[in-house]
Amino acid sequence: MMAQYLDIKAQYPDALLFYRMGDFYEMFFDDAANAAAALDIALTKRGKHNGDDIPMCGVPVHAAEGYLLTLIRKGFRVAVCEQLEDPAEAKKRGSKSVVKRDVVRLVTPGTLTEESLLEARRHNFLAAFAEVRDEGALAWVDISTGAFRVMPCTRSRLSPELARIAPREVVLSEATEVELEGLVTDLGAVTTPLSRASFDSTGGEKRLTALFQVGSLDAYGSFTRAETAAMGAIVDYLDITQKGNLPLLRPPVREAASQSVQIDAATRRNLELTHSLSGGRDGSLLHAIDRTVTSGGARLLERRLSSPSRVLDTIAARHRAVAALADDSRLSDALRDDLRKVPDVDRALSRLALDRAGPRDLASIRNALTQAIAVAGKLSGRDLPDLLTGAAGDLVGHDDLLDLLDQALVAEPPLLVRDGGFIAEGHDPELDEARTLRDEGRGVIAAMQADYAKDTGISSLKVKHNNVLGYFIECTATHAEKMLNPPLSERFIHRQTTANAVRFTTVDLSEMETKILNASSRAAEIEKRLYEGLRSRILDESARLGTLARAVAEIDLAAALADLARAEDWCRPTVDDSRAFAIDGGRHPVVERALRAQGGAPFIANDCDLSGGDDQSAVWLLTGPNMAGKSTFLRQNALIALLAQMGSFVPARSAHIGLVSQLFSRVGASDDLARGRSTFMVEMVETAAILNQADDRALVILDEIGRGTATYDGLSIAWATLEHLHDVNRCRALFATHYHELTQLADRLSGVENATVAVKEWDGDVIFLHEVRRGAADRSYGVQVARLAGLPASVVDRARDVLSQLEEGARQGKSGSKMLLDDLPLFSAAPPPAAPKPTGPSPLEEKLAGILPDELSPREALDILYDLKSLAKS
Repeated sequence: MMAQYLDIKAQYPDALLFYRMGDFYEMFFDDAANAAAALDIALTKRGKHNGDDIPMCGVPVHAAEGYLLTLIRKGFRVAVCEQLEDPAEAKKRGSKSVVKRDVVRLVTPGTLTEESLLEARRHNFLAAFAEVRDEGALAWVDISTGAFRVMPCTRSRLSPELARIAPREVVLSEATEVELEGLVTDLGAVTTPLSRASFDSTGGEKRLTALFQVGSLDAYGSFTRAETAAMGAIVDYLDITQKGNLPLLRPPVREAASQSVQIDAATRRNLELTHSLSGGRDGSLLHAIDRTVTSGGARLLERRLSSPSRVLDTIAARHRAVAALADDSRLSDALRDDLRKVPDVDRALSRLALDRAGPRDLASIRNALTQAIAVAGKLSGRDLPDLLTGAAGDLVGHDDLLDLLDQALVAEPPLLVRDGGFIAEGHDPELDEARTLRDEGRGVIAAMQADYAKDTGISSLKVKHNNVLGYFIECTATHAEKMLNPPLSERFIHRQTTANAVRFTTVDLSEMETKILNASSRAAEIEKRLYEGLRSRILDESARLGTLARAVAEIDLAAALADLARAEDWCRPTVDDSRAFAIDGGRHPVVERALRAQGGAPFIANDCDLSGGDDQSAVWLLTGPNMAGKSTFLRQNALIALLAQMGSFVPARSAHIGLVSQLFSRVGASDDLARGRSTFMVEMVETAAILNQADDRALVILDEIGRGTATYDGLSIAWATLEHLHDVNRCRALFATHYHELTQLADRLSGVENATVAVKEWDGDVIFLHEVRRGAADRSYGVQVARLAGLPASVVDRARDVLSQLEEGARQGKSGSKMLLDDLPLFSAAPPPAAPKPTGPSPLEEKLAGILPDELSPREALDILYDLKSLAKS
């Protein structure tokens, strides 16, 4: 057995080998040590190898999926080795023959299909990057849904595209794996190297035509050699991991980079589109807007949010669909009620194709078809946009399949085929006959027990069954003597004696047992055959069922966005080919939701107008203190543009947005110690990417450029960056800064306008109004913010003193360092006291404290109001 194990393990050196032994998957040697540590299970030993104990651990087969999920999440690959024959068959070859075993599947992060291993509301993509001469291409597939896509992609575009797709695993050629591994792992995926032969474009075309059973790929589009190589590598990898049992894949769809807004990895991270900065889904834009009720709709929402469109017709069609359902809340609510009952068709189809399904997946298809008819019925006969009417048309036309599944399946099937009982009575006469014999056999056994008890005169006699003896007659030891002697001994044959009972059989009982057992196994065989027939019939309709699943997702997303727009008071944006960017009363959807959940103050809406001329950049230079809301204002306008182009309504009173081609964000501060990059270096790398790539249709938001270095260095970098955005990139931009000197650029650059976040000082404190106004801030209020943060009073007072000295020196033309050395009393024991605050209540507060509103007449209340106004003036 160990020889067999070592032989199979040698074929999969980079994977943990789940070696099937009865009801357990066992692991040995280093696999056992690694798995025991990862799964927190006991590490034992079994036998010896080269004189040393062999480490061993194992997991039960029935609970294997949970352990697999843990291992996959911790970066392991698992080779599942099953027993390919019954142990009884092996014994026929000799008493010491080993049961045949082999790996039936290689489980990797990108090839999961089990429901318990996947997130229902997220895609699980496997990607491959290929280069052929000077061309590059990226292909990706989700084998749990069948989605298959490809696009041209250079190395420089690989990082932002992988950030958009967010694959779990990326297949690379051995020639490029070393160079690209770091880029892939930085984005949270794992790399898998394949030989160069797997990326051969000619071989890839053969694999693809064989998979889709076509003579040429021309029917699906014109693919470059690099695209064919990337798709072929994915198919080859799936053939390796699934051991030849290829999943159900839809024909490949070619995407063009020009059709979606380009967003790099840093911008996605800064804007927290699908994940918050803490790494979870909570706090992200996706979490804030997701009101979908189906798994397919949730996956479509994430895809749309990650890839906002740049095609005006597509954006307009999506807006029309959302508007139609937003205007008809009764229809929208009725659709959502029906959609909640639609199972995940895509993933049920995938499991059926890979033969990892069960009767419940058949029922999922049946239930989905039933609910699809209900959804289509609610949409029929209405004057609706083309997107909704087209989707409604794709929901119907499956009557024959639905009738078959309705007649064939019981209402609530079991999980596994071997459990039986999932085919409805009356569907198959042969099965009904076998079941009748099986079920009535139990009644026959009961009748035989009654006859035996009567014939022997032993009322306690029982007919029982176990897996060793089959059916047998059992009586207590007290009555056994009677049955062991003639005449009963001639009819009752002794089988076994236990401590408390004696067991017998008869010829007629053995004959009946054979009939019953045959009927039971025959019924199981018939049911399995019928299952395979239903499975094949569904797979024959897989293309049309896939279209139905996409239609359900489209309707669900439109209804979810309509519900969001109504509930949150979002408006329908105008998106056109101009350079406009005019937001009236814009809000940040995530922050507004958080404020509402906390029961705090309402979100303060703000306007933003970056509408430059046809060939004119438009830049707002935003100043104001920390904590006033500059970063929130920057982010909310980027998110509004993104939401508008994905096809959603937006959080604003009105919005007019000219198409945005690229979205860049340089917000926040973090280092990259693993690569030896300081916070400032990371900031400069990201800023360089923006200045080198942004075109005149880009939307750029920059926050505090140059803050991580010396004041004059930082100011000069920020100054030059702003000039480059205005003169060279000529894009729309929001530029937040604490360098008030930059506000002078508004007088020199025609496309730059100053704006500030308003604050109010009161008794030495600063009150944030969160209102963005035209103009420049007069100061940064850093000391006041430090006080709010909880710095000791002595530190705050000292900071005020130093600040006043620095400002005085600046007014007198002294440099900061010289002034500090010459004039500032650095070790002053008693800095000037701050202005005293009122110690007792004011007359106004005293008056208010004495008022009892419930006891006032209207006249008295009016008189008191006049008194209060008088006190307020004094």
